Amino acid sequence: MTKTPMPAAQPGTDQAPSPLGRLGIPQSLSYGYLGLLIFMTGVGIEAGYLSPYLEGLGIAASSVAMIFTVYGITGAVAAWFSGALSDLWGPRKVMWLGLITFAVTHVFFLTVAIPSKSYGLLLLAYALRGLAFPLFAYAFLVWIAAVAPQKQMGSAMGWFWSAFSAGMPTLGSLCASLLIPVVGEYTTLWFALGVVVVGGVLPLLLIKEKTGSSRLAPPGESPMAGLVGSLTILYRNPRVGAGAAVRMFNTASQFGFMVMLPVWFVNTVGLSNEQWLRLVAVMFGTNIFTNLMFGVIGDRIGWRTTVAYCGGIGCTLSTLILYYVPSAVGSSYALCLLVAVFYGATLSGYVPLSALMTAIAPRHKGQAMAALNLGAGASTFLGPLTVSVFLGPIGVGGVTWIFAGYHAVSAVLTLFLKTTVPTADTVELLPQPPAHGRDLATAATSPKGL
Repeated sequence: MTKTPMPAAQPGTDQAPSPLGRLGIPQSLSYGYLGLLIFMTGVGIEAGYLSPYLEGLGIAASSVAMIFTVYGITGAVAAWFSGALSDLWGPRKVMWLGLITFAVTHVFFLTVAIPSKSYGLLLLAYALRGLAFPLFAYAFLVWIAAVAPQKQMGSAMGWFWSAFSAGMPTLGSLCASLLIPVVGEYTTLWFALGVVVVGGVLPLLLIKEKTGSSRLAPPGESPMAGLVGSLTILYRNPRVGAGAAVRMFNTASQFGFMVMLPVWFVNTVGLSNEQWLRLVAVMFGTNIFTNLMFGVIGDRIGWRTTVAYCGGIGCTLSTLILYYVPSAVGSSYALCLLVAVFYGATLSGYVPLSALMTAIAPRHKGQAMAALNLGAGASTFLGPLTVSVFLGPIGVGGVTWIFAGYHAVSAVLTLFLKTTVPTADTVELLPQPPAHGRDLATAATSPKGL
């Protein structure tokens, strides 16, 4: 196959290095990262207190759990739609849809559902609101995939997940802790709406980049074909299906641990409830830094290598250590914090998977990201389901081994996620469809070790 020197610049990417570009942030999308941070802070304000607040309205704990379960289901659907619709409409329009959906459904939640104290209305309102933030956030992720230089895609994705994690739940919970003593829980929810609107409007008005304003799918592809294609790509391109499975296994342990570890750490290990909550904050606060770190590492040593070994193998070890070290040392808080940090850090080893998926299907980046987001949604069910089925028969230790097995399987699957994207030094002359949008850049390069 003929190879030629890499062009000086790829369409749809920044033409010259900038300070942000050298950090891995596409200059043209810089306001998007800031907006995402603010947006997710607003979304995360309620995370630490909404459940007990709803119980205080007279809603049974089991019913509150169902409200959040349905929220997770609609969120998973929206996560899939965000990629599919971005392919058809362009990411900017999907982000607008997410922002407007949040504003409308949040107002309905605050003015109708909460005052009524009706379980049915609360369930409906919160389920509808579950559609909102994935449309905004994951459409921006597709926009990044369409614009970022291929050789820095891992870093660009790492910055996305760092902003995402810094907003929800870290800064969101901090805002809630400061506001609730002053204005109360209900007014704090109104404040959250203001934060979300500011975070959403800022990038949509200030980003001038053109690629995200137009469809990313090939010209002539019908809307129905695009939506169906975002599902059929799971078997049309088996590597995309395998990548979605890797994403599902990525956070299955995280969601499962949040079901079974609170009781175990308090009742068996001997931590206080306050110590456990601080441990969780440290565990996932670690992600803010390690998401970026592994994005950069992925650009240096290869996305596939990073996901397989730092993510898959790393989490296989860290899940087991998270159980066995506290079992052995009891309530030694320093050691418990240390293993929690290790687990949180290895979860970030999967960050380059987003970049890897776009390289697997460079002509259908939206569909590939839709498949990835579908895997993310599935993990919210796989983790708790594993706990509910196996905790009784085999206990916390046995379930931990299952989660370690999930991560080990993900590592093996990742090793098969090879791409046809060339190295950073050359571009392969492959047959191309007529140029449009991001397809002008399908010859973009990627780091060694993919």
